[in-house]
Amino acid sequence: MAGVLPASAAQPLRIACLEWTSAEMVISLGIEPIAVADTKGYRDWAVAPELPAGCLDLGSRGEPNLELLLELKPDLITGAYGFGLDEAPFKRIAPLHMVPFYDGTQAPYRQAEAETLKLGERLGREAEARHLIAQTAATIEDARARLTGQAAALAVVSMFDDRHVRVYGGGSLLQDVLDRMGIVNAWTGPTDSWGFATMGVEELVAIGEAQVVSLEPIPLHVKIRIEQSSLWANLPCVKAGKVTAIPPVWPFGGLAAAARFAGFLAALA
Repeated sequence: MAGVLPASAAQPLRIACLEWTSAEMVISLGIEPIAVADTKGYRDWAVAPELPAGCLDLGSRGEPNLELLLELKPDLITGAYGFGLDEAPFKRIAPLHMVPFYDGTQAPYRQAEAETLKLGERLGREAEARHLIAQTAATIEDARARLTGQAAALAVVSMFDDRHVRVYGGGSLLQDVLDRMGIVNAWTGPTDSWGFATMGVEELVAIGEAQVVSLEPIPLHVKIRIEQSSLWANLPCVKAGKVTAIPPVWPFGGLAAAARFAGFLAALA
């Protein structure tokens, strides 16, 4: 089933999301999902748009709860490619809509626009989808205008332990936002198909004294170890006081994540 799903005020669509990217998209189109995989993780790592209070937890994104899905009888199940899930069990429960982000066919931001339109058409929310696309572009342009003069080069990282960082570059949604805002990415090294590279902390020496923007959350035990790390303390960017943490942004999200990231970047100026 790939047609438009029926919706009415009396019978709102019942949508279950197997991961966070499609959950973000569904909520951005004005629909509250009845269930999302790993709701705590979404609230910690994606944050916005906010999950509805009554949203049920489907368990791990790698192994969603099929029994609960059967009980919920959703009108549609949404997911994104890249999690290695066998689609067959979910298709037996309800129609399945998969978002093909990061498949290499086009830049993530452009693909987010196209997939937002596609999902909006399927949900009968075309107007909302077009509004979201226009609103996101306007938000990023406004954020660009708020930058004072030429923005300094910066690198965007996630920290999972005191010895390694994930740095985002070409092929990532975050790189697309940097480009739209006219900000140079200080990290020019190779990235994987998801648009990031995982490397030793010491490799950040390559960016010199450029600004480092670290995405929250950083686990408390990691923060403590980083503060005690001489390796970290001796990096040029750290010595220069050029490390800033910003609230969580889901790096593999859609338009809402892009707009959120742009707002945080503008606030650093």
